Amino acid sequence: MILVNVDDELVLRAIELQDSEKIFAIIDTSREYLREWLPWVDGTKNLKDSELFIEGCLKRIVENKGLTAVILYRNEIVGIAGFNEINWSNKTAYIGYWLDGAFQGMGIMSRVAKALTNYGLNQLGLNKIEIRAAVQNYKSRSIPERLSFKQEGIIRQAEWLYDHYVDLVVYGMLAEEWNK
Repeated sequence: MILVNVDDELVLRAIELQDSEKIFAIIDTSREYLREWLPWVDGTKNLKDSELFIEGCLKRIVENKGLTAVILYRNEIVGIAGFNEINWSNKTAYIGYWLDGAFQGMGIMSRVAKALTNYGLNQLGLNKIEIRAAVQNYKSRSIPERLSFKQEGIIRQAEWLYDHYVDLVVYGMLAEEWNK
């Protein structure tokens, strides 16, 4: 199921179990690159781990608690993005994303984050979208900054990254700000 046609090169499609081989292959060939900022990489050791991840994503979609999509660039899966968590009571969602290192620097994730923000605020009727990134992860932080998200604060030692804690910067975008 296509969620968002981002532009003529990019589509966000709901993740499917048959995506597991391609997703695992990307993770497996990009381990060193992905591991720098993503705490789950070492726990993804084989195809079954990717299948279990996708099953969890599908459960969250069915429960209406999250929305995970594959990023299709010119019809090829190059990463994952979506709402890691949707809080319907507060009408908020948290965008998470990762991209195959070979596709960095092409503006893909900025376009995807913009489309997800628009989708969440205007299609789902949410009030706020958040993006969180490690303080030192300047590439990831540049995405919400480029999209004019407001830096709302820093959560100290918010994430365990293999052998140390990292602080996370929280960025937020309100529907009233986005739609001006």
